[in-house]
Amino acid sequence: MDNNHQAQSAPSYPPTGTPPPPPPPNAAPPAPFHHLLQQQQQQLQMFWTYQRQEIEHVNDFKNHQLPLARIKKIMKADEDVRMISAEAPILFAKACELFILELTIRSWLHAEENKRRTLQKNDIAAAITRTDIFDFLVDIVPRDEIKEEASLVAAAASGVPYYYPPMGQPAGMMIGRPAMDPATGVYVQPPSQAWQSVWQTAADDGSYGTAGTSGQPNLDGSQS
Repeated sequence: MDNNHQAQSAPSYPPTGTPPPPPPPNAAPPAPFHHLLQQQQQQLQMFWTYQRQEIEHVNDFKNHQLPLARIKKIMKADEDVRMISAEAPILFAKACELFILELTIRSWLHAEENKRRTLQKNDIAAAITRTDIFDFLVDIVPRDEIKEEASLVAAAASGVPYYYPPMGQPAGMMIGRPAMDPATGVYVQPPSQAWQSVWQTAADDGSYGTAGTSGQPNLDGSQS
């Protein structure tokens, strides 16, 4: 009887070699997500830091990437605008240049995700859909493109902004395809090449061209 009682009261131990229990479903997200978010924010800060430094050192106010006469004509489309100062179109020209550059970078990243070398309208729609500051453009983007991209982005980490590639690397328009973690669906490293040459050497190589200078006619036929 004593032996039976001791056998019944002895605690039970799991057999050796039993795997540990799985982690709870609400475990913390993987570390690469937070590292990626911080890295992208740093790249964005680098981009705007470079732009501020470039603007501070600008001495030539006659050469512009966009025609000032065309910008001034658009500004005068508002009937309430009577007079426009000389520096206002210059500021608009730079603002439009930065807008085009950023939207192009974000669109190109989407094209790279799909292994393409040509920007398409769905790439621009994707950049607009994924970026909150571009939501004012939703109404002018084809609805089919918006719906298609929204369905693809719904399950992704929409809170992660696109990054700007680090500066100081070899020049070129092409950037590498970002690596993606299949488990989390987010990018884990930036592309290898930079877009710095786009805004640094555009005026030198004539890729954008100049407008409104040296008495040459602008797009609307007017002289600068």
